[in-house]
Amino acid sequence: MLIDLNADLGEGFGIWRLGDDAALLDLVTSANVACGFHAGDPLTIRRTCAAAVDRGVLIGAQVSYRDLAGFGRREMDVDPEELCAEVLYQLSAVDGIARAMGGRVSYVKPHGALYNRICRDPEQAEAVVAAVADHDETLPLLTLPGSVVHGIAANEGLTTVNEAFADRAYTPEGTLVPRRSPGAVLHDPREVAARAVRMATAGTVTAVDGSEVAVDARSICVHGDTPDAVLLARAVRDGLVSAGVTLKAFA
Repeated sequence: MLIDLNADLGEGFGIWRLGDDAALLDLVTSANVACGFHAGDPLTIRRTCAAAVDRGVLIGAQVSYRDLAGFGRREMDVDPEELCAEVLYQLSAVDGIARAMGGRVSYVKPHGALYNRICRDPEQAEAVVAAVADHDETLPLLTLPGSVVHGIAANEGLTTVNEAFADRAYTPEGTLVPRRSPGAVLHDPREVAARAVRMATAGTVTAVDGSEVAVDARSICVHGDTPDAVLLARAVRDGLVSAGVTLKAFA
């Protein structure tokens, strides 16, 4: 059993720091680096990419809507051509910095509202896929199982990779419970680790109504901005290893 463990990193901005990137980079196999539109700035991106390269952690571009004030978690209606250009801009910027640090962007993971939007909106999904294809059609796209973006990406020759979330609650439909809902984010390390192990070994997760939902994930995410994210990531990593799962990046 092979599982990639990823986290959202580089989400500070200027003098403000969010999360413990250095500690998380010692635990994960892939780093979703904020590209400056929901968080991050050139210096933060450079430092995060350099630290990931030093540890042999793969770098992903975490593209988002242009929404610093809302941390990229607010739904936006962006013209498809504009969205394509903005995703291409973010991806190209982080890839350029990563290459200067001795690495490269190895995959793309949309963030927040954009991530959820392309699960159900073909037009927005097509814009994101077009941007990735314009930059490098060999880059995989990380997304939820069952997303509409899977078929759109396949039509353009792009690879998609299924992702699950250890620290998020699920609906019976296999989507994430909205963050504003009670219990949407999980904080108990033992619970989060147990869910991750079940995702990796059984391919299922228990939804909020008690039903079992198939996830079939190759990568599992722990959010870097969650309080005690390092404790959660360490618990997940230890739990997976104890269950006989090999931690290996998908890209």
